Amino acid sequence: MAAVMNNGPYEHLRRLDQRGQDVWRDLPAQRETREEWSGIGFRIGGHQYLAAMGEVTEILQPPEMARIPHTKNWVRGMANVRGNLLPVMDLAGYLGQGDIANSTQARVLVIDQEGVVAGLLVEEVLGMRRFYQEQWRSGEAGGDDAAHPYISGVFRHEDGVWPVFSMVALARDTAFFKVSE
Repeated sequence: MAAVMNNGPYEHLRRLDQRGQDVWRDLPAQRETREEWSGIGFRIGGHQYLAAMGEVTEILQPPEMARIPHTKNWVRGMANVRGNLLPVMDLAGYLGQGDIANSTQARVLVIDQEGVVAGLLVEEVLGMRRFYQEQWRSGEAGGDDAAHPYISGVFRHEDGVWPVFSMVALARDTAFFKVSE
């Protein structure tokens, strides 16, 4: 009968538990999770910036645009994007950094913030970037001085300082609406 007990279900469960304990000891310790922030990297005026993922709704190749008469030179025009009219602004031109040249790398960041829908022409999109929250420095600025009113802080990373350009702050700025000459 003792032989039956050694090979019975209880003994089988005990051996499984022991094997699980042996494997558990060999597992690496659980690492602490770190909170991440992600955004879209872009370049204007030779400076790199970030926009929060939730603040950019779409990235487009520069569409055909109809020039709008009597507007400032940084207003590139009006584009028809899938049946919707989209005003396109040259972000570097708006910031006084010179106009963005037509190039194969230029892109349009579409924003829809607080009722403001606009396309922002940038020199280049640098892709999605991820940072850890401990890399965040609020109150610090980077990039061009003209962009400082729109910078909410920076991420410091081994590949440089990445200022976060707030599309919400841009959409709230009354100067952004003064498009007529």
